[in-house]
Amino acid sequence: MATDLESIAAPDPAALAARRRRDGRKRRLLKHAALIVFGFAMLYPLLWMVSSSFKPSDLIFRDASLIPTEFDFSNYTEGWTALARPFHHYLINSAIIVFFSVVGNLLSCALAAYAFARLQFRGKRLFFAAMLGTIMLPIHVVIVPQYILFSELDWINTYYPLIVPKFLATDAFFIFLMVQFIRGLPRELDDAARIDGCGHFRIFWRIIMPLCLPALATTAIFTFISVWNDFYSQLIFVTDPDLYTVPVALRTFVDSQGESAWGPLFAMSLVALGPIFGFFLAGQRYLMRGIATTGIK
Repeated sequence: MATDLESIAAPDPAALAARRRRDGRKRRLLKHAALIVFGFAMLYPLLWMVSSSFKPSDLIFRDASLIPTEFDFSNYTEGWTALARPFHHYLINSAIIVFFSVVGNLLSCALAAYAFARLQFRGKRLFFAAMLGTIMLPIHVVIVPQYILFSELDWINTYYPLIVPKFLATDAFFIFLMVQFIRGLPRELDDAARIDGCGHFRIFWRIIMPLCLPALATTAIFTFISVWNDFYSQLIFVTDPDLYTVPVALRTFVDSQGESAWGPLFAMSLVALGPIFGFFLAGQRYLMRGIATTGIK
């Protein structure tokens, strides 16, 4: 009798293990379903833009489905030649600014980060705190003094206001990111290089820079994305239509007084996203390593 009661009360280990596996599968399915729904909600604006780029302009806001009922491939041909210049002209303008901005940020921010991470000088902590404090300043606070300064230098309506500051280490976030990365490198490498007769510049160029590849890639990707998508600064400093960049050129598709060309606008917006996706995918591996190894977790 006792043995029968014990057999009834004691659960079967195999049944318990099977039940746990079933519960685990249900939880995983629910998590994946929730992530799929959340991911679709995040991607819906992009999917809607892709769909709208193939719709006639009069159906974009009347047909909310993601699958167009009518395909209109002329949005791409019309959008490419709708403005004063072909759209590749504005792509080249943006590429020029992005190229020099990336080069300037990599050189200037890396040099400033090496100074903060490795050199000892008076007021180092004060200057580092002041540099970090500039991150909290919105662009609207500094845009007026910058405009007055660049106007005195006769740089308005040129690319100099958009490029030159990048060579002066004005992006404090990237300096901080590289400082955190360089601080994680062993100082014994610097000591060994000094024994071999290297100065600060050779240590920076031969030792620090090759080891900072993940942080440099992160800086390059973020600089590329931010400068390519920058609308406000480019609108303020560039007024000549021949010098327009991609964000400013896309704005000209929207007419506040007449009819806006929504179909060509979405088509060219999709074209403008191509370089961002390509650059991000090319450096995604270094981006993840750079963020994970710089203390920003």
